[in-house]
Amino acid sequence: MMKFVVFALFVVGAYGCGLPTFPPVVTRVVGGEDVRAHSWPWQISLQYNRQGEWRHTCGGTLISSQWVLTAAHCISSGREYRVAMGKHNLIETEGGVVFMGTANIVVHEKWNSLFIRNDIALIKLESPVTFSDSIMAACLPSAGFLLPHNEPCYVTGWGRISTGGPIADTLQQALLPVVDYATCTKRDWWGSMVKDTMVCAGGDGVVSGCNGDSGGPLNCQKADGVWEVHGIVSFGSGLSCNFPKKPTVFTQVSSYIDWISSTMVAY
Repeated sequence: MMKFVVFALFVVGAYGCGLPTFPPVVTRVVGGEDVRAHSWPWQISLQYNRQGEWRHTCGGTLISSQWVLTAAHCISSGREYRVAMGKHNLIETEGGVVFMGTANIVVHEKWNSLFIRNDIALIKLESPVTFSDSIMAACLPSAGFLLPHNEPCYVTGWGRISTGGPIADTLQQALLPVVDYATCTKRDWWGSMVKDTMVCAGGDGVVSGCNGDSGGPLNCQKADGVWEVHGIVSFGSGLSCNFPKKPTVFTQVSSYIDWISSTMVAY
């Protein structure tokens, strides 16, 4: 039996979406490098209250002034959550950071934790956040859009910087080329574990989603320079984070555009 592990890892204002004030430095990237501060301004830290102390549990993506996109497996009933926006280093006190409680958390009604299907959730903030140079919404792809094989995308997050290693204090980024569905579903890759509502990236045995974090974004740049979030970190190999031919698997955002839109209207 395949061994795998779930990583325990929009109204857009005047700032637009997907165009950070401080563009990411992506000309020379090694897996797990510290990012340029505030170059991924839609990246959030999802935190939960443990005996009065707020702890980072997952990543997520700000997709409007009041909505955050994350993974269903990041949400546990009974926990109190808050969203940290504008963070760069989790353990330092930083200016321009906004902490916001949640008004609603909507997990996909067909989320299946056994087979890791429909691993997507939306969080409604208790009030709209004001956009700034360090807090901005991501753009989302059009419904049904499929990334081409080898498309250079970037996973970002505060996750472990190596298998079994420490959590990163400073936001990390790693280049993860897209692996198309035909390749990722081969028997010696992920096989039938991967469905057409998922997107794979990485698998070179060096860089992986351990450098990112559950619920966090797969960021891909369009020809016009705008960044879109095409994936939500979902699962990877339990053998090691960067096991060859076991790329990081993301929930494919383009497969859920209608669900995202209808949920935001309903709540």
